[in-house]
Amino acid sequence: MRVLLKLTLDCDPDAAWRALQSPTAFREVAMPWLDFRSDEPGGFPTTWGSDHRVRVKALGAFTVGTQAIRLDTLRSTDPREQATRILHDSGGGTGGALAAIPHLDHRMAIAPDPAGPDEDGRLRTLYRDQLIVRAGVLTPFAWYAFWAFWQWRGVRLRKLAPTWAYDPEVREPDETVPASDQTKVEQP
Repeated sequence: MRVLLKLTLDCDPDAAWRALQSPTAFREVAMPWLDFRSDEPGGFPTTWGSDHRVRVKALGAFTVGTQAIRLDTLRSTDPREQATRILHDSGGGTGGALAAIPHLDHRMAIAPDPAGPDEDGRLRTLYRDQLIVRAGVLTPFAWYAFWAFWQWRGVRLRKLAPTWAYDPEVREPDETVPASDQTKVEQP
């Protein structure tokens, strides 16, 4: 069974792409319902590598299970979607209640908003998220739990996206003031 999200995020596609690759953003989107703790000796990296093991806690109180995150980056093969970047997680549950879902197929796609820039000229992001859930006879129950959580993810993604600002412009030094004088701070 599938769980889907399709949202327009108020941030640049490059900022959204960096956020998808960040364990910090991953955790922020899930809070407070779920928290992910690294099971790796060095903890979470700054950006995801290819494989990472996590412990999943519900409501910050009890462990639901463990999960392997296995990430690959993909590009759309559709010529109309050349700007689309896809992050694919093929991991799954490895322990506890999550072991009932040993294989996940989770794809998150980032593309420029097809509507173009907003009224202020800022480019926004089209975010599409698909999770395919297979848990045998438990699939309908797992699907409902994931669906409910995905709705929360959507709310959090929309709320957090504006904070994923793209790098600020680098301003050139004022050419009318000698460079040696630009770093001086006037004392009162």
